[in-house]
Amino acid sequence: MRSIRIIEPGPFATIQDRGRYGYRSLGVPLCGAMDAQALRVGNLLVGNDRKAAGIEITLGGFHAEFHCDVHFALTGDIGGALLNGSHIDSWRTHSAKSGDTLALDNYPSPRTGPRTYFSVSGGIDVPPVMESRSTYVRGGFGGLGGRALRAGDELRLGNPAGPPKDLPAPSWIIPPYSREPILRAIPGPQDDRVSPDGRRVFYSEPYLVTERADRMGISLLGPAINLPDGADIISDGTCPGAVQVHGNGQPTILGAASQTTGGYVKICVVISSDMALVAQLIPGDQVRFEQVDLWQAREIYMRNEYLTRDFFD
Repeated sequence: MRSIRIIEPGPFATIQDRGRYGYRSLGVPLCGAMDAQALRVGNLLVGNDRKAAGIEITLGGFHAEFHCDVHFALTGDIGGALLNGSHIDSWRTHSAKSGDTLALDNYPSPRTGPRTYFSVSGGIDVPPVMESRSTYVRGGFGGLGGRALRAGDELRLGNPAGPPKDLPAPSWIIPPYSREPILRAIPGPQDDRVSPDGRRVFYSEPYLVTERADRMGISLLGPAINLPDGADIISDGTCPGAVQVHGNGQPTILGAASQTTGGYVKICVVISSDMALVAQLIPGDQVRFEQVDLWQAREIYMRNEYLTRDFFD
């Protein structure tokens, strides 16, 4: 059987794919990789379909053994990785034989983010739930029994969809990871509930990432955002990237596993192309927000699509 065995999963590793689309109306979060660009490029490097599932490794410490000959790639804001004790590079395809072992350093360091993506030719073959193999830990479904990976787990692999890419991923399709990113965002849907001074503060002042940061959301700390009529609204739909402002005037960026509705003012939505930067934030990082409109967001998205497809086609 084509498979890999988990020797040590690290603090938190889950099976994720591109996400569970079309079920938010039923209260089911998108889930999927927090850094969707990293997983997508990893899949393409090893010859997988873009929908294939990989492993999202949080805070490193991951150790696995290959039980077949495969190609694999490591992507994300990654630190050190070893194949049979020898250093290997990220964002490129590697080959492994049955019995080889892969180990990742513990994260984060002052230079790297928390999430690495392990893509293997054939993808992680677990049963789809609502058209996705993504793990939703809070709901207890998807992935491997709806839970984080454990030592001793044996993960079956699917069949490769195509040949691997021999060249490393070019720099222009790797997200510009930073400990001080500027996040581009589309105003709304409730930015009219924020005072003009509150909007000025939000788009001009830095905010720090707090310890409250996970797949559901990343809470920030900085100058209070003035809400003349308060933070509470009638609950309406949310999405990953939405920035909620709470009663204390502090913002939270919703993540891939965020709730589907919420009752707080949403001042803006971080564009999908910058969610890779959000995924790699760690406590103490500093972020700023830059206002863009819908057409600018579409242009940024399409440019990344063309660059990515041009390299892999």
